[in-house]
Amino acid sequence: MSSDPDDQDLPVDQARRFAARCFPDALSAVLAGSGAAGRATATSDLDIAVLIEDGGETRRETLRFEGRLVELFVHTRAGLDELFAADTASRRGVMQRMYAEGLVLFERNGAAAALKSQAEDALRKGPGAQDPTTVESRRYALTDALDDLADTSDAVERLAVAGVVLGTAADLLFDHHRAWAGGGKWLPRRLLQADPEHGGALLDGYRRLCESGEPQELADAAAEILVLVGGPLREGYARTWRSAAEQQPSGRPGQAG
Repeated sequence: MSSDPDDQDLPVDQARRFAARCFPDALSAVLAGSGAAGRATATSDLDIAVLIEDGGETRRETLRFEGRLVELFVHTRAGLDELFAADTASRRGVMQRMYAEGLVLFERNGAAAALKSQAEDALRKGPGAQDPTTVESRRYALTDALDDLADTSDAVERLAVAGVVLGTAADLLFDHHRAWAGGGKWLPRRLLQADPEHGGALLDGYRRLCESGEPQELADAAAEILVLVGGPLREGYARTWRSAAEQQPSGRPGQAG
């Protein structure tokens, strides 16, 4: 059999063959990402989530099948609950989206349908509000980065600072809307979903700076986001350092008292 993805049939068919061959006893298998959305190219990987029986190993693995890369997410029910919790804490909702938007390759006893419903419910609820201290720290960080953006005349430094401005402003905007965040190529996609006006202006400003070196459009867009979340923060900002021991909860398992 050829190892060239161009010589293979549809990614969905490849994903079904992979799941049937490698996980015949699984409870369900779901194809997510571009393969499920019909946007896969010859070089796109297959994002596949597999639910296995309790007692198995929850893991992530990258491998190749019929010439195409497979990003594999294997988990028990308990393991998936932990992954859902971790993705909520990170505000990314990665596994939730895989199950909510993915294509079921196979399932036993409605396992995938139940997880799809659970994932859709989690996505509707959103990640919740961030701690006010975290928001304040990010306001300060964005204020500082905007000052640096205005002060530097070095082209490379300006690009580096622009990345900080984009990421920090995006985090603040996501939290303002209680929206799911994204990284890499998903950052602009999630920004436009969360707030087409402010997110779009931020992305346009970042692109303009990268193309021409002109920072003002990016600075203006980020400054508008700062206004939404309380405004710039410089003097008056203070934090007290707590050691790792001080941050540990009292009454840990195994301790008296």
